[in-house]
Amino acid sequence: MCRWPTTCALDNNVMKENMPAANQGNIVISIHGLVKKFEAVSVLNGVDIDIYKGENVAVLGRSGTGKSVLIKIIAGLLAPDEGTVIVLGKEVSKLNVKELQEYRRKIGFSFQSSALYDSMTVRQNLEFPLVRNKRELNNKEVKEAVESVLESVGLPKTINQVPSELSGGQRKRIGIARTLILRPEIMLYDEPTAGLDPITSVEINNLINKVQKEYNTTSIIITHDLTCAKETGDKVAVLSDGKFIEQGNFDEVFKTNDKIVRDFYDYNFTSNK
Repeated sequence: MCRWPTTCALDNNVMKENMPAANQGNIVISIHGLVKKFEAVSVLNGVDIDIYKGENVAVLGRSGTGKSVLIKIIAGLLAPDEGTVIVLGKEVSKLNVKELQEYRRKIGFSFQSSALYDSMTVRQNLEFPLVRNKRELNNKEVKEAVESVLESVGLPKTINQVPSELSGGQRKRIGIARTLILRPEIMLYDEPTAGLDPITSVEINNLINKVQKEYNTTSIIITHDLTCAKETGDKVAVLSDGKFIEQGNFDEVFKTNDKIVRDFYDYNFTSNK
């Protein structure tokens, strides 16, 4: 196996094989009949999915199919119009303000843009959520947490740099580190490989798998990158016209004759771009 961090694409397959299987008796996210409209436009139109503890689920779909809307609803940033979204045993739309704040501490949201504060160093970006959410920690504990999570993402030497001094891939990894520092039970990744070169994308895919293994997270990975879905997803779900039209492991999903799914595969892997 290649050492971490790696540019070895085969490492992803090895890591997935060595991971503990998801606990199929423990549903962590249960979504049924989910509908979300913006004015007269229905973005999600009856989404159904169950996600188990320790499972990485890659959600695939073309731009504008509602992938990001889905994880914003899971994070409690948007309210559904119909249906139920039950996460960690709680119906998200029924949480009061205090309960929602507590719930969100258990949800790690990795934004597509990384969402780092440009005026802060990496250290300060990582300290911010700790100081805000875990006031009981002393300075030594905060320092140790920051250094530990930077080691986890393979970037300990960036601690005193500012985001403008980092590459796109480094910013993605620091964004993930800032999410991990609160030790979330669920990770939501929004287009984690968007805008990255192939080698850096492999490193991000490896990191997602590493996070699953070391932090025992349940994750949803929103992507239109089939390589990301194949390398990180225990399960793949294809979103089209506001619904999941296929769910299963990567090979099961793409054995279908469904033209929408096949066209998506062909564009990623066989077309001349």
